[in-house]
Amino acid sequence: MFRVDGYPTHEYGDFKLRPGKPLPFGATIVAGGVNFSVFSRFATACDLVLFHRHEAEPFAIIPFPDSFRTGNVFAMTVFDLDYETIEYGYRMDGPFDPDAGHRFDRSKVLIDPYARSLSGRNVWGETPDWTTPTQFRSGIVPDDFDWQDDKPLEIPFGDLVIYEAHVRGFTRHPSSGVRHPGTYAALREKIPYLRDLGVNCLELMPVHEFDEFENSRRHPETGEMLLNYWGYGTIGFFAPKAGLAATGSLGMQVDEFKAMVADLHRNGIEIILDIVFNHTGEGNENGPTIGFRGIDNKTYYMLTPEGYYWNFSGCGNTLNCNNPMVRSMILDCLRAWVSEYHIDGFRFDLAAILGRDQFGAPMESPPLLETLAFDPILGKCKLIAEAWDAGGLYQVGSFPSWGRWAEWNGKYRDTLRDFLRGESGCVGPMAQRLAGSPDLYRWQQRDSHASVNFVTCHDGFTLHDLVSYDSKHNEANGENNADGCNDNRSWNCGEEGESIDPEVLALRHRQTRNALILLLLSQGVPMLLAGDEFAQTQHGNNNSYCHDTELSWLDWSRLPANRDLFRFVRLMIAFRRAHPVLRMPRFLDVVGHVADLRVPSLSWHGTEAWRPDFSSASRTLALLLCGERAQGGTEYIYVAANMHWEAHVFELPDLPGARWRIAVNTGIPAPEDIWPPREEPEPADPRSVLVGPRSVMVLLADRG
Repeated sequence: MFRVDGYPTHEYGDFKLRPGKPLPFGATIVAGGVNFSVFSRFATACDLVLFHRHEAEPFAIIPFPDSFRTGNVFAMTVFDLDYETIEYGYRMDGPFDPDAGHRFDRSKVLIDPYARSLSGRNVWGETPDWTTPTQFRSGIVPDDFDWQDDKPLEIPFGDLVIYEAHVRGFTRHPSSGVRHPGTYAALREKIPYLRDLGVNCLELMPVHEFDEFENSRRHPETGEMLLNYWGYGTIGFFAPKAGLAATGSLGMQVDEFKAMVADLHRNGIEIILDIVFNHTGEGNENGPTIGFRGIDNKTYYMLTPEGYYWNFSGCGNTLNCNNPMVRSMILDCLRAWVSEYHIDGFRFDLAAILGRDQFGAPMESPPLLETLAFDPILGKCKLIAEAWDAGGLYQVGSFPSWGRWAEWNGKYRDTLRDFLRGESGCVGPMAQRLAGSPDLYRWQQRDSHASVNFVTCHDGFTLHDLVSYDSKHNEANGENNADGCNDNRSWNCGEEGESIDPEVLALRHRQTRNALILLLLSQGVPMLLAGDEFAQTQHGNNNSYCHDTELSWLDWSRLPANRDLFRFVRLMIAFRRAHPVLRMPRFLDVVGHVADLRVPSLSWHGTEAWRPDFSSASRTLALLLCGERAQGGTEYIYVAANMHWEAHVFELPDLPGARWRIAVNTGIPAPEDIWPPREEPEPADPRSVLVGPRSVMVLLADRG
């Protein structure tokens, strides 16, 4: 409990007050009361507005006396408040002068930017009472959760296999078989599934408080209610979303979230949060005033000289991240999630925005990114950047890192998809991606773990749809199929959409496994999209941001029908974990040919051993990895990738004293497409293997 003197110095009606402590910001429980502190550089006055929970009208409005203001901070301690039954907000007075960047409106009750909980959308999808002037209120949360010695796991970054999921979509489908579908509590029930699959890091799409009714609308043809399902429109960065909690209506979302984190940690699974500091849910000048705009618009947002909002996020506004006060709020927020919620890391949405100055220009050494890289409280957590923004700034391979930041490698995704389709000129770039993208990161003196590799993510096709559709099919979004990316680099394998053609299905099965095997054999950190392991489909929709329906929910009934694919992914994850040479932080030595037994750690091959073909017409690539076995001795992993539409014979490297065994062959139907350890068969010819059309084969050998 934060200590202040326990006696009042002022009275306002029946309330006893004293000057508050300016720091920390937010509402802090203190001896005998609650300390309220809020920053505004340009406000002329501030009122504290108090509500009883579930009551529409405030029971008290307490002005901050002028003497309770220190610099640009209003701070006041109010005694004898029952913090478990009240909610609060602020009213700010000041100029309404949009041309100068000011949008103060004394009629608005504003949420606290530092609030640990918010109410107003406590039950997901429950239609709000739009006549209520105060749609959101701030809550006070005691820090009394018993963590029982839990702490962030600190798994080495290179050992992670990341699994990206949406809290609601993961368990909302009736087939999920959980008690409270679509919630943190339901996710806990699926932890045994995650363990069985073998992933050790869960990356959650936004869980910070947002309004699912932001820009909600009815589909003009179907009448379906379209919502802000994904959640990229934060209104409360310090508060877990109540509508994603089974206990949200009871105000217990904080404890439910923490219990989920503790359970994940007990099962050896880290948790990374997708956090959206590039914009807020207040939109542009026509959007609602919820908090930041009414508290200090000119501080919190990037504004044009005319007072309009810069829109580098594509969502109406851009947070002014490198303003010192906003930078401080972001740091305080991340520190809170690490210290109070034991979060293991963060993925920063449209992170290139975090490196822009207040006028939108990219900065050479952005102070926010540097501060986060060297902060002592964040010193062990993972920092992952989506290294681009909607304003055209693309920084994959050049994102400021200070040796701490990793990146979603969009070039990995694009290269692998092109290679998978058999496009010309892809063998050389694919070799770079398999090696951890040294062409992108070595010049920055970064290692392969700077690259978070992925084929699919929430934004775009699922893996099943990537091999089933040539074009997006977003008609259900009500935007005439104009939304969503057109550069999908997908291939339907001969028939658009679902098929019953055995040849088309067999090719899709191979292509799915080809993508997964290359991903899990690449240097760097692999990330899987939830549901790809059992062929989840969105029926060709590559932008399902607005669908809280079965289109977006994981359909667990697909798991039994695709059990062979699940088995393949589970065994491939185990294969990656069993072979340290697949997870090397440093870039491996590359040699194209050797004449003796001094085999390099990485060498490239073609259909002829030691002779790679990087020509534009080539569609075959092989690599040989050499490393130390965990149990001693030397191990070799040979990967032959044939993306040609014809079969090819690959000559195996001759390694005296070592015998090759076939671990994976995507050209063969399950269950012989992948073999468990110590069951791998030897090839018929110890000198060469036939790799089928559009197939990948992996062989193992060891010595010593």
